[in-house]
Amino acid sequence: MATIPGDVDADRGPPLSIPLRHFVAALGFLLAGSALGVADAFGVASGLARLAHLHLLLVGFVCLTIAGAMTQFVPVWSGTALYSRRLARAQLWLIAGGVGAFAAALLTNRLAALPAGGGLMLAGFWTFAYNVGRTLAAARPLDVTERHFAIALAFVVALTALGVVLAVGFVTPVFGAAVARPAAVATHATLAVFGAVLTTVFGALYQLVPMFGQTDLDALDRRLQRVETVAYPVGVVVLAAGRLLRSAPMARLGALLLLAGVLAFVVVLSRRLRDARAERTPMLVRYALLAPTLLCWALVTLPAWLHTPLAPAARFGAPGTTHLLAVIVVLVLVGTLYHVVPFLVWLHRYADRLGVEAVPMIDDLYDDRLATVDLALVAGGGALLVVGEWTGGGTVARVGGGGLAVGLAVFAANLSLVVWRHAPDALRRESTPATGSD
Repeated sequence: MATIPGDVDADRGPPLSIPLRHFVAALGFLLAGSALGVADAFGVASGLARLAHLHLLLVGFVCLTIAGAMTQFVPVWSGTALYSRRLARAQLWLIAGGVGAFAAALLTNRLAALPAGGGLMLAGFWTFAYNVGRTLAAARPLDVTERHFAIALAFVVALTALGVVLAVGFVTPVFGAAVARPAAVATHATLAVFGAVLTTVFGALYQLVPMFGQTDLDALDRRLQRVETVAYPVGVVVLAAGRLLRSAPMARLGALLLLAGVLAFVVVLSRRLRDARAERTPMLVRYALLAPTLLCWALVTLPAWLHTPLAPAARFGAPGTTHLLAVIVVLVLVGTLYHVVPFLVWLHRYADRLGVEAVPMIDDLYDDRLATVDLALVAGGGALLVVGEWTGGGTVARVGGGGLAVGLAVFAANLSLVVWRHAPDALRRESTPATGSD
C-alpha cells in the first residue's frame, strides 16, 4: 500500500479545497470532451465539434489538472509557501469559465465570442503562471523538476498569447504573408502539447517515479537527464519557431533535439520502473505502460519529422499517431490522479488519526476493481483508436473511442467516490492538509 514519503512536507501545500476543485472541474471537462468526441465520431455533433473536443480535453482536462497539481505540489516539493491562495482560487474560475465559453462558442458557431473565451483562459493561465512562478522564485536554486516546471510556465504564457491571437483571427483578419494562420496554428499546438504539457510531465515523473517506486537515479540516469533537460526544451522552441517561419531545416533540427530528449527520458523512466521496489499501484502500472508507448511514438515519429516536419498530418508526430500521443498523456494524468486525489483526501481526513485509531491506507480509498476496469477500457479502447487511425478503419476507431470514453468515465466515478465517501466537505472548507477536521 502507498505511504507518504518521509521528505514530503504536506503542510506547505494550500488548503485541500484549492487543488481538489481544480481536479473535479478537470474531470467534468474530461467527461464532456469524451462525450463530444464520441458524438463527433458518429456524426451527431454540431458546430466546430472537433476543435471544441480538443480544447475541452487538452485545456479543460489536461492543463487544468496540471494547474491544480502544480499549485498543490510546487510548495510541497520546494519547501516554500504558495505565493497567493487568492490567485490560486481566481485562476480556476478564469480558466474553467474560459474553456466553457470557448467550447460553447465553437459548438454554436458563435465565433465572435471566441476572443472573450480566449481572453478568460489567458487571464487564468497567466495568473497561474505568475503565482507558481513567484512560488518557484522563492525556492532557488531549482532542482530538475522545478526547472521543468519553470520552463513549462514560460511555454504556457507564450501559447496562450498566441491562442488569443488565433481566436481574434476568427473574427477579424490578423494574419498575412509574413505569418500564415496555418503556421500559427501549428506553432500554438507545438507549444501546447510538447511545450507546456510534456515538459510538465517529464519534470513531474522525475520526482514521482523515484519517490513512489522507492528507487534512486544512478550516474547513467543523471547523465541522460542532463541531455533531456537541455535537448528537449530547446528542441520544442526550435521546432515551434521553424513551424511559425515555415522553415523545414529549422523545424527538422528542432524535431531531432526534441526526440533526442524524449528518448533520453524514456531510458531513465524505464530503468527506474525496472528497479522499483514498491508494490504495484494504479500509478506505477500506468507509468509502466507509458514507457513503451512513448518509445513507440518517438520511433515512428522520427522518420516522419525528418521528411516532412511542417506537414499538418505530422503536427503531433507521424501521421496517424495523434491518438497515440493522447493516450500517453492520459496514462500519465490518470495514473498520477489515482495517487494525488486519495493522497490529499487521506491527509485531510486521516493523517492526524494515524497511530491513534485504525485508519485506511491511501490505496484503500479508491475501488481497486473499478481501477482495473478503467485500465482495461482505457488501454484497450486507446489501442483500438490508434489502430483505427493508422489503418483508416472508422468502425474500429469508433469502437475504440467509445471504450476509451467509458473507461475515463469509470475513472472519474472512482475518484469522485473517494471524495464523496471520505471528504464530502473538502470542496467547501478551507482547512489545510493534515488538520483532520471534518
